[in-house]
Amino acid sequence: MELADIARGRKMVRSFSTEPVRADVLDEVLDLACRAPSAGNTGGWDTVVMVGPDETAPFWDATTTADWRARSRRWAGLSRAPVIVALFVDPDAYRARYAEPDKAGPEAEPGPVDGEWPVPYWFVDGGFAVMVMLLAVADAGLGACFLGNFRGEAALRSALGVPDDRRYVGAVLMGEPSGDDPPSPSLARGRRRASEVVHRGRW
Repeated sequence: MELADIARGRKMVRSFSTEPVRADVLDEVLDLACRAPSAGNTGGWDTVVMVGPDETAPFWDATTTADWRARSRRWAGLSRAPVIVALFVDPDAYRARYAEPDKAGPEAEPGPVDGEWPVPYWFVDGGFAVMVMLLAVADAGLGACFLGNFRGEAALRSALGVPDDRRYVGAVLMGEPSGDDPPSPSLARGRRRASEVVHRGRW
């Protein structure tokens, strides 16, 4: 499939079957994510890949509540996702990388200002990796969605044995689309066109 077709056809899928994702497909998605751009070639992100209900249950226990599950119209479809890839970033890896001579010298790329990062590269790199995964899953003919970090970060790190110095970005769910998948109310907003967002030469 052409990249343009994947980008235009990809959508967030929030209802899955329990059909397993083939191991070779999952491996390819994860391998392609490792090709995502990375500031300073730091590669400061890791994933915890959960396959099947025994492994995904701790994810749901940490990131949702019984009340939310009872009220959510999407819970049934989301909970069937056969694969969850939780992505964690390592801020200290970037701080260390940008203290190295090739990044800290007089001709180096701009780094943190007075110790502060105007744009934390670790979250940018995490977003790059997620986007590659979403596109790769679509290219494989499967469905995927991204769930952001809304609650339970510390509990999730503890449940999955993730070091405390890592930040949870969110998770990619993937599998065969199936069942009732209510469209997001956000779709009513429409998608901004290039003519609305592209400013050529100046704003």
